[in-house]
Amino acid sequence: MRRSRITAYVTSLLLAVGFALTGAATAQARTAAATGYVALGDSYSSGVGAGSYISSSGDCKRSTKAYPYLWNAAHSPSSFAFTACSGARTGDVTASQLGPLSSSTGLVSISIGGNDAGFSDVMTTCVLQSESTCLSRIATAKAYVDSTLPGKLDTVYSAISAKAPAAHVVVLGYPRFYKLNGSCVTGLSEAERAAINGAADYLDSATAVRAAAHGFTFADVRGTFTGHEICSGSSWLHSLNWLNIGESYHPTAAGQSGGYLPALTGAV
Repeated sequence: MRRSRITAYVTSLLLAVGFALTGAATAQARTAAATGYVALGDSYSSGVGAGSYISSSGDCKRSTKAYPYLWNAAHSPSSFAFTACSGARTGDVTASQLGPLSSSTGLVSISIGGNDAGFSDVMTTCVLQSESTCLSRIATAKAYVDSTLPGKLDTVYSAISAKAPAAHVVVLGYPRFYKLNGSCVTGLSEAERAAINGAADYLDSATAVRAAAHGFTFADVRGTFTGHEICSGSSWLHSLNWLNIGESYHPTAAGQSGGYLPALTGAV
């Protein structure tokens, strides 16, 4: 009888602790959702390619179908500032996007670095010029990622931490563009496609290292985009579009909701 009473007491105690921990975790999640959210970055964060652009955003082309807008709609943070802008480089973020950050900012998301590394020029070179010229331009971009980009990322990340010291910062990467051995016409050789994918991996790896050095979370979107690359038959990325060059090689609305949004949600 004595053992039964002890067992019952211990069981009740464990259940009470379990409920307390669960309640604390739930309260913590609510607190995180209630704090302000600021979305920084380049065109992959502003939503170029997704359509439904906010007219007041002008050339920044912020979309209501971009992952920051979708996360805000789903979680209702206490405030939401969307300053990501098409074409942004690291210097643009520090110069004009950090204004909404403060001590009350609880979440920051950012994708940045692709424009610094010259990916737009890489794709232009690869589409219009020879395979050897394409591969050479990719090598130049990778050299920049090695030599210069880490310092530029450090500057941005340090500025974010200084202005929003309590924020959980999620750095989102870039997807691979192509499904290799896929069945579509791109005008690029298989070697070029593989090299472009490799350059995306190279950029993501460098970005992840710098993000970790600042205590930030790196959200890798390559997994969520797997099976949805160009030439996959179910692409979440625009291929070359001569009628709208700016949307080329950017995520579609499905890429934002199915590729980027889950990566952010899983990292928060």
